[in-house]
Amino acid sequence: MSAYGTTRNHPGSTFATSASVTLFRRLSWEGTVPLEIRVDPKELPANSDRGLECYYVQAPRVSYLPLLMPELRRFLMDIVFDEAAGKILKEEEWWFESEEGTLLKWHWPIGLIYDNHAISASIRPSAPASGSGLNIPVAPLKLILHLASPPTEKLLLPPTAESCKQAFMGQLKEADFIRWGNTKRMTGLRKAEQDGIWEGIKEHNFDDYWRVASKIVPTMAPARPSSPPPPGGSLHVRPASTDQQSAPDRDGAYNVRSVPVRLYLPDGPVIQDLVPPILDDGSTHTLSHYLSTHLPLLFPPQLSPGSDLAYALIQGIVSPPETEMAWLGACLAGADGWVNICVGVSR
Repeated sequence: MSAYGTTRNHPGSTFATSASVTLFRRLSWEGTVPLEIRVDPKELPANSDRGLECYYVQAPRVSYLPLLMPELRRFLMDIVFDEAAGKILKEEEWWFESEEGTLLKWHWPIGLIYDNHAISASIRPSAPASGSGLNIPVAPLKLILHLASPPTEKLLLPPTAESCKQAFMGQLKEADFIRWGNTKRMTGLRKAEQDGIWEGIKEHNFDDYWRVASKIVPTMAPARPSSPPPPGGSLHVRPASTDQQSAPDRDGAYNVRSVPVRLYLPDGPVIQDLVPPILDDGSTHTLSHYLSTHLPLLFPPQLSPGSDLAYALIQGIVSPPETEMAWLGACLAGADGWVNICVGVSR
């Protein structure tokens, strides 16, 4: 029923970096989540087929709800609504709620919406277990589609593709500033390149996105200078700098000022703080250190292995505590440049 249910094949990438970095970038890019979208029955137009108003889609994690609207509209017009309804319905007035009645943040990536819902479900008594020992729901995320009267005072901007693009570019610029202390890399992009990075998201094209993103995302050189360089050509890295005054690997993940990170709690606030890739003692900043510093009650520093009170979900993956924050920023950040860490409660 949906084009998102299939894997998209694109020509092999022509950029260069270590195979493992590209592998994780592609795996996170190709990640999908199951959605069940049901039209609010109270808003169905007359003569609608009330047995088919539910739409299922395996949506890309890096995409956004407004980008699903054209495909969703085609389905509804072909299967559910009649021609008269199609003439009066305005796509820019459509908006989403969760099954629990929570207004969905349309400017969040779909994968983040799914993970945030999963950690919120982890604190509910009726949450289904995944069978892995962690309380991670495995069912499709059920959404309610409303066809009119969007709550503009809460949505702030209309949930259109153009507004989504503006929000996405704003997130890229903010992440750029946090990494480098300026937005020169973003503002240095030509308009065609800025449009191209968004087209990569819209069309879910890995190579089109990274053709531009490689100019702003840090490279992933080894943390230790003595490590040998990766074999082969250059995939997703910039050409070596010709500035003789600059430090070696000035674009590397371990040389950024801070990793753009946001921490999401179940039904709670979003925490944002500066996350240097290297600690004051010269050691690499790990996920374990970051979580025990910001959430010591959920991630006690001296907790014995196997007795975790909570877990960190990044791009749908339960991430090992020894993962380095610099690596996360270069390999598992979202398409908008942010590492989104969703904290769920273990049982």
